[in-house]
Amino acid sequence: MNQKASIRILHVDGDSFFASCEIARNPNLQGRPVWVGGGRRGDGIVIAANRMAKQFGVVTGMACFEAARLCPRGVLCQPHYDDYRELSRRMFRMLEEYSPTLVPASIDEGFLDFTTMERHVWRNLTPKDYVEGIRARIAQEVKLPVSAGLGNSARLAKLATDVGKPGFLEIKAGEEKEFLKDRPVRELSGIAKNRQRSLAALGATTFGHVAKLPSHLLQKKFGIWGQQLWLFANGLWNEPLILKVQDRTTISSATTLPYDEPDYEAALTFALSEMTRLVGQLRREQLQPRELGVTIRFNDFSEVGGGHRFRAPQFLNSTINAVLEGIFRDLMSTQAKPVRQIRVALWNLQPLDTQPTLWGRTHAERWAALDDATHGLNQQLGKTALMTGAQLALRSLDDRHKAPKAKCPFVPQREMIKKLWGTDENPLAHKGEWEKRLAKVSRHHFTKT
Repeated sequence: MNQKASIRILHVDGDSFFASCEIARNPNLQGRPVWVGGGRRGDGIVIAANRMAKQFGVVTGMACFEAARLCPRGVLCQPHYDDYRELSRRMFRMLEEYSPTLVPASIDEGFLDFTTMERHVWRNLTPKDYVEGIRARIAQEVKLPVSAGLGNSARLAKLATDVGKPGFLEIKAGEEKEFLKDRPVRELSGIAKNRQRSLAALGATTFGHVAKLPSHLLQKKFGIWGQQLWLFANGLWNEPLILKVQDRTTISSATTLPYDEPDYEAALTFALSEMTRLVGQLRREQLQPRELGVTIRFNDFSEVGGGHRFRAPQFLNSTINAVLEGIFRDLMSTQAKPVRQIRVALWNLQPLDTQPTLWGRTHAERWAALDDATHGLNQQLGKTALMTGAQLALRSLDDRHKAPKAKCPFVPQREMIKKLWGTDENPLAHKGEWEKRLAKVSRHHFTKT
């Protein structure tokens, strides 16, 4: 074994994030059971509950009226998704100061590379001192509680966080196998029930059981994943943290209408408006779809859906929306139930060669320039400063569409990275600037320690 530093990955996760955000927004909720309700009016099902509410039996997915029965003195909060995004952004900006590599995983969790920290930053500090300092700073400045776990890979660090909540848990180098031996394999993030059943058939319900199985048996049954699982269970899986942006493969929107819509023309206007928004986003990312789909959910939760594959990739709203309208009318021609939800999606994405200029030489370039200008004006003047005809028509149908409700921020990793460092075209465009600014990591926070 050489003198190379052991891989150390920190996982940071917000505690009951949406509920904690509501408490951060309203300090009067501190010390009270709080849960956030989803649905059209914020009183449907519980989408997040803080630790105090969970002690009364309130859990995610429970009906809000049932939560109120279990915890009469609890507080139901309607969601404020834009505020959650802003608090998330502030939290990640702060985390970025503590490691040269930060990989966002979701709106409330991310991974930091601490591999070289002992040599360059920690010195007289222990990992626990350092991480507790991070947690305390986030709690003080952003008003959010977070938990953390430290291990030799991202998956082990996440498992450590889950075990150590609320707080911090370090799995020291060389102690991985001992820590894992009695833990159920179902605790590993991302393991599916089918794999759990297959492992149980081999007599393996804990990582200790997995460690004792022949590695070739797991590899034969599960392929490369089986080999990785065997290494993980034996404490031998060392995984460096790499920040990479996967190319987008699909873009979609699923929105529940403000009320069950019996007017199919109004529902179509909404679908066209959403599709226009998605196509514009793809053009800004210099992508164009070859396939589209639409799914309509009715008020009895039954669904119909259809799709289309173009002969060649498309980027024009007129072409894509014409196909969407045709599919929609075919689907609804035999229906009579009010529409509850509309889902539209575009996939099989391919590059669109555009460079936004004032007056492009090609049709695609001119559309790119228009999208770029529209996007910039809407960012400066408001999300609806400039609208398409479909978007304007939608807002004229009903007052509820004039101030569209923010969507639930379950965003892909690519979007998280773009919000931190980049643009639509290049999510890492400004990463180098931040790395230079934060070259000293967080040493200045602990110079007095």
